[in-house]
Amino acid sequence: MRKLPPLALVILGMLATTTNASLQTTSFVDLGRYVGTWYEIARFPNRFQRNCIGDVTAEYTRRSDGKIAVVNTCKKSNGALSQARGTAKIADSATNSKLKVTFFWPFYGDYWILDFAPDYSYAIIGEPKRKYLWILSRTPIMDSALYEKLLQRIAAMGYDPKKLVKTPQSEGQIVKVPA
Repeated sequence: MRKLPPLALVILGMLATTTNASLQTTSFVDLGRYVGTWYEIARFPNRFQRNCIGDVTAEYTRRSDGKIAVVNTCKKSNGALSQARGTAKIADSATNSKLKVTFFWPFYGDYWILDFAPDYSYAIIGEPKRKYLWILSRTPIMDSALYEKLLQRIAAMGYDPKKLVKTPQSEGQIVKVPA
């Protein structure tokens, strides 16, 4: 029996533990229906939201140049609201489900719409490396049965739903973004 060199064993081990399945997005997104206010229900922890303790929203607005204005808002531990403003551009015009978002030009990140309700009441957002994930809703509170159903969908996509952290939202909260 022939022995494999150590480097080959390491590479084989990495391949065995890596999710190689391609990540599918939705077949088509009507961006006119998608824009508006979204409430974050849950997310994978990430460095750029580490100071957000709750009341997280995303406001998307179509611009005349075809891009989308992005305003993310969250409450910090001192009670103050924090905002990040960015721009999204369509990366796949055939489906509108793959966007590139920047909050600090010229650096863009993938924003893929993986799933959404037929009435655009919820959306699952991720990216191809499965490092980032968000569950968004048009309302601050999501029905627990629906949330459990989305956890199953997320797992089927190759994400680990145990990594999700639920986002506290003030019931009835409406965040108005200053112009």
